[in-house]
Amino acid sequence: MSEIVLMSDPNVAAIPVAECGERLVDVRRDGWLLVDSRKRDPVDAFAYLRIGVLERLMKAQALLPQGLRLLFVEGYRPPSLQRAYFEEYASQLRAVHADWSAEQIHSAASRYVSPPDVAPHSAGAAVDLTLADAEGGELDLGTRMNADPEESEGACYTHAANIGTEARANRKLLGSVLTAAGLVNYPTEWWHWSFGDRYWALITGETAALYGPTEMTSSV
Repeated sequence: MSEIVLMSDPNVAAIPVAECGERLVDVRRDGWLLVDSRKRDPVDAFAYLRIGVLERLMKAQALLPQGLRLLFVEGYRPPSLQRAYFEEYASQLRAVHADWSAEQIHSAASRYVSPPDVAPHSAGAAVDLTLADAEGGELDLGTRMNADPEESEGACYTHAANIGTEARANRKLLGSVLTAAGLVNYPTEWWHWSFGDRYWALITGETAALYGPTEMTSSV
């Protein structure tokens, strides 16, 4: 397995952002995607993405075998919420690893929650999703969505060895359609895919990201 590039890698933060100005759109607007409400927030920010990302999800959906659907769980995440998530997980790691340096905590935390300054979700560029059958029943992907590395004993990593044959096949299918549509995966989280953000730019060799952190406004 090739070495995993974490979100905390300085090369991610070094990618410039050439903000293209695409607006955030509600992924529920046309019924193309199954949308789960587990991450619903008071202003429904979870259901928004940059329109370019949504278009690529629709392409990926069209590539799936008949009877299977993408199940959208979370898209846009306000910067303030991203900071809260990152600090919460970093605090958990500090409690368990009192001997770790601040740099070690920052790096380890980025396996599961992106540092706020480079977070794809806060740019409206990332989506957490899984596969479902036609009735919305989730397929076996090896772990629950958002299982952290400690809870899952590393099975949350996309190419983890400690998952079953069915889960491995489903991850391969999910990855094949999303990759074909132009998204990239964060290898520590099988469910996290993005397009247009700094991490995407680094992995694909682009010179700049298309989307930077943004605040949701009442006009979207």
